[in-house]
Amino acid sequence: MDEPRDASTNAVTAATKDDVITELRTRIRERWEGFSPAARAVSRSLAERTPEELLFLSAADLGAETKTSNATVIRTVQALGYSGLAELKAKIAAPFTQANRPVVRARKRVESTGGDLESVWQQVLAESLERLELMQPTFELDTYQHAVHLLLDARHTLTYGFGASFVAADHLALVLRRVGLRVTPLHAGGFRLADDLLAIGPGDVVVLFAPGRSVIEVEVLVDRARDVGAATILVTEDPDSKLSRAVTVTLHSPTTPTGLTGEPLTSIVVGDVLAQGVATLAAERSVDASQRLTGLRRRLGF
Repeated sequence: MDEPRDASTNAVTAATKDDVITELRTRIRERWEGFSPAARAVSRSLAERTPEELLFLSAADLGAETKTSNATVIRTVQALGYSGLAELKAKIAAPFTQANRPVVRARKRVESTGGDLESVWQQVLAESLERLELMQPTFELDTYQHAVHLLLDARHTLTYGFGASFVAADHLALVLRRVGLRVTPLHAGGFRLADDLLAIGPGDVVVLFAPGRSVIEVEVLVDRARDVGAATILVTEDPDSKLSRAVTVTLHSPTTPTGLTGEPLTSIVVGDVLAQGVATLAAERSVDASQRLTGLRRRLGF
């Protein structure tokens, strides 16, 4: 079979410390004979990339480079056993982010644009779409319905976002109020968080936006909710984490290893999905809340 660059099997299966890249190259080798010339061109380009390069590579870039198309790139990646380029990047991301300091990733991010503002625009849009697409394969209707019904039945809903995810927590509190729920966002951290945790009681629901890794504030919050009989909805990039097994419901929110798009992007989308689910199943309450909100705005001169 034709092999990338040097007509050698080593070009596809070259030694690498990244297990995901090793697996990718193995899959390419195993499927090579059955691939069309276009799929081989895409595979060759994938095999020759470093993990860092793949993280910043869009389907459009790969299609242009290989003189194929976005559709060919996507079909090839799927033929290699991935749901799409986003899933491949997600698998690469974990060891990359753990092994590289933020300053290194920042430099890679800047270098990936080539100093071209149009490239910045295209890369940010491409990564946004990829992160949203990555949510679809992990969507489970039963889990989503469970989360919506928890919110509908809650005595009081509290939202909390660790780190930059406070943006998603605040957004969810805002949109849930607008569909008629009683919601309080928790903003404190460290010592002051203990005071806010006292507000959690039986029949409450806590919506928690947090990473999959262990964080003391998050662990204490989950323990407090469990101890008082409150349910917990976790929104995280790692639905299989240890933390997800300690909560009532877990929803997937893919994160970004590149920093090209904001960390809370997909979490905000999850929040909107939850709020719209509540509005759909409690239409009258949602309409009533909208009318009251409109009345208050008018009194304020808006």
